[in-house]
Formats: sequence, C-alpha cells, structure tokens
Amino acid sequence: MFESLQDGLYSAIRTLRGKGKLTETNMREGLRLVQQSLLEADVSYPVVRDFMATISAEALGERVMKLLDPTEQVVKIVHEELINLMGPVDHSLHLKEKDALSILMLCGLQGSGKTTTCGKLGKLLTQRGLKPMLVAADLQRPAAIDQLEILGNTLGIPVHVDRENKDPVTVCQNAVGKAKAVGANILILDTAGRLHIDEELMEQLSRIEKRVAPDQVYFVVDSMTGQDAVNSAKAFNEALELDGVILTKLDGDARGGAAISVKAVTGVPIKFIGTGETLDALEEFHPDRMAGRILGMGDMLTLIEQAQQKLDQEELKRQQERLEKGEFTLDDFRKQMSQAKRLGSMGKLLSFIPGMGQLGKMMGSMNVDADEEMKRVGGIIDSMTQEERRNPKVIDQSRRRRIAAGAGVEPHQVNDLIKSFLPMAEMMKNMATMGMGERMRATQEMMANFQKNPMGGFNAAKKGTGKRLSNKEKTDAKKQREKEKKKKKKQ
Repeated sequence: MFESLQDGLYSAIRTLRGKGKLTETNMREGLRLVQQSLLEADVSYPVVRDFMATISAEALGERVMKLLDPTEQVVKIVHEELINLMGPVDHSLHLKEKDALSILMLCGLQGSGKTTTCGKLGKLLTQRGLKPMLVAADLQRPAAIDQLEILGNTLGIPVHVDRENKDPVTVCQNAVGKAKAVGANILILDTAGRLHIDEELMEQLSRIEKRVAPDQVYFVVDSMTGQDAVNSAKAFNEALELDGVILTKLDGDARGGAAISVKAVTGVPIKFIGTGETLDALEEFHPDRMAGRILGMGDMLTLIEQAQQKLDQEELKRQQERLEKGEFTLDDFRKQMSQAKRLGSMGKLLSFIPGMGQLGKMMGSMNVDADEEMKRVGGIIDSMTQEERRNPKVIDQSRRRRIAAGAGVEPHQVNDLIKSFLPMAEMMKNMATMGMGERMRATQEMMANFQKNPMGGFNAAKKGTGKRLSNKEKTDAKKQREKEKKKKKKQ
C-alpha cells in the first residue's frame, strides 16, 4: 500500500537527515523531493501545490530552522498536513433509530468492486449488531445479481432479488417493504454501473435517490485508477451529493494519489477502505492512521482493532495464562503463527508496526518470502510428536532425520529451528511479565533483527531486551498486573 509514495517521502526525509546542518538551501531541496514524491504518486497537481505552500511556509520558518532536530519537525509538519488533507472524517453512518429502516445507496462505475463492497459492508454492520438486507438493483450486469445472492448466502444476510422487473427504481422501492417485513433495519442498494459516466446512468441513479430517499449515498471507486478515481468522484458528487467515498483495492495501490486527493478535490470524505479480497477486509478510514502509514510511523491502533476482531480471544487468553506460568512450547508457537496469519502477510503486519515498514520492503527486495518460511517452520513442527513439541531437547539425531523427512526439509533445518526456539521461548516468558511499553520495545527489537529465516531474529532480540528479570522483578510485575485487573473489575 502506497509503496512508491512511502519510498519517495522516506528518501526526501533521509536526504534532510544526512545534512550536518540544515540551511534554507538544503531544506528547499528536501521539500522539492517531497513535492516530486506526491506528483509521482498521482496526487492532483492543485492539491500538491496547496499542500507544498503550507508545509514550505512552516518548514522554512525561523522557528524550525533553529530547532535541535528540525528534520523531525518537518516530518511532524508533513504528517499534520496529510491529516488535514485527508480529513476530517465523520465515521457515523447517521442511521435512524434501531426499529426504523435506514437506507444506504452504493454507486460507482463497473469494475470498482461495488457488489463485493455491498457484502463487506453487510458483514461489518452485522458485526455491529444491525440486521442488513442487500438489494440487487444492478440490472445492467446480469452476473451482479448472482454475485450478490452468493455473497448474501455466504454471510447469512437476506438479499432482495426481482429478476422479472427491469426497472431498478421499482426494485428498490419494493425492497423497502420487503426489508420491513423481514425485520431488517438497514437496506444496502447495489446500483448499476457503467464503464464510464454517461447521462443514462446519472438519470437512473437520480431517480432512485428521489424515489427511495436513501439516508446515505456512498461512491465506490477503485483507488488504483488514481486521478480518474478523483474525477469520477467529483462528477458523481455533482449529480447525487455524496455522503462518502469507499476506496477499494487500496492494498494494491502503490501510489496513493486517490486517497490523498479525493477529499481535497471533492469535499467528500473517504468513509471506508477496502484492503483485500476477503469479506472482512473493509476498514474505517482514519486520516491520522493513514498519514502514519504513509510516513512509516506504523498504525498500531488498526492492528489492535483487527487483532480483536479476527483473532480467537479465548485462545489468546489461554496462551497468556500459560506464559505467565512459564510455559511456552513449540505447540504454542505453532498456534501463534496460525493466529498471525489471520491478520495478513508478514509484510502487512510489519507495515503496522512503527519503524518496521522499511524492513518489510527490504525483505521484499532481497526476495525473502517470510510467509513461505513460516509455512516451512509450521511443517517441521507438525512433523513432531507431542512430546517433542513440548520438550524439543529430547530430539536426537534419529528423531531429527524422521522429522526432516516428514516435513520435506534437511535435518540441519530442524536443528536450526530448535536452536532458535529455545532462547525465543525464554524471551516470550520474560515478555509475559513486562508492561505494554516494554513489550512493544522488545517486539520492535525482535522484528528489527528478523532476517532471511524468520526464526533468526529471536537470538538477537533476546540480547536486545536486556538482562533477564529476577524473581523479585517477576513477582512485582505479577502483583502489578493483578492490581490492574482488580481495578478494571471495579470499573
């Protein structure tokens, strides 16, 4: 996501950091590189012009030039202005009372991912305790009706379909009565699209808007189309008065021009972003978090939210309890790897962690497939007996050969895993007694030492976390955790 923009801004900031002393001349050179990065990312020229005028005025000010670390101040200025450019965003859907029916209308061009987004939005609203119904009002593309029905069946969400009716306005009007009859409290209209904007499309959408009176109208657009996405959003807004934009395929967008430009050009906020093909890959758009990702500051809040939604919380609780008892086996590690996979690829996880985005790119440039390596490690563990997973020290030469044959690897690779796992297990036990801040630092050190073999960073990470905690320190930490738990229960 935004790889080319991230690389460009990273290079610009690195250029500034490389100067012994910042002057107006080298500051202007750094800002020129920032501008070049934005233009190459397909950000709208007027937006870049205004953006640069704002940050240049602040970055070249006397206050910044005299700071001990003016480069950090420039990063802060760029970060704040990116937030201003993409926000603010009101995440409320402005739904009616729970017993009343609210209507969301999705519109957009063909190929933008509109029908899939209907399903994703339906799932998101279901998770929030609402009862959505989907409406197959895209009569232009026959496969759209079938696609929406399949999505509805997969998600357990009712879909209103009328294959005999050729008027989408009537289909939507009839769906309102059907939704009330089945007890749905939110109706999502999947309207027709075209390969390009035309008068017939706009007239049809205007009729639906007037007759059905949706509470919110969202424009769904493929972020990878760059300036075309911004221009089409502008045209749709002029015809329908949009309440929000949903950017799809953002995970494949290396530039990011649409995400940065659309709010500034149209005045319409980005409400949601599609970040993958799975039906749970729809996120609320937070300008501050996105600006952090663009500048390599990470996005821990989104990572935590996704962990809460996608991971087995009971299993995480059991693992934490085992760690606190000083228990961490290869079985536990295997379960942790399986949980981590639910959050996406290793590269995606690294992009969420502050300062780790460049590491993910470096691994990619070195052709390091961390996900494939994790799969290999999982295969080795799966080839072990329960006793061997619980106590890898029992694995002798003959056992190594048997495990290697079962996993399709060399015996020395089994040995490498065991050698790396033992200090890593100690580190995990120690981390269980740390506070959140200490745990974050330890994780960052571990990730920073992560090299070709994903297990390779654990030895270095253990050294980096400092001395092993004494029994007294462990006891004090445990008391502090119990104290915090009691406090939470009282609240």
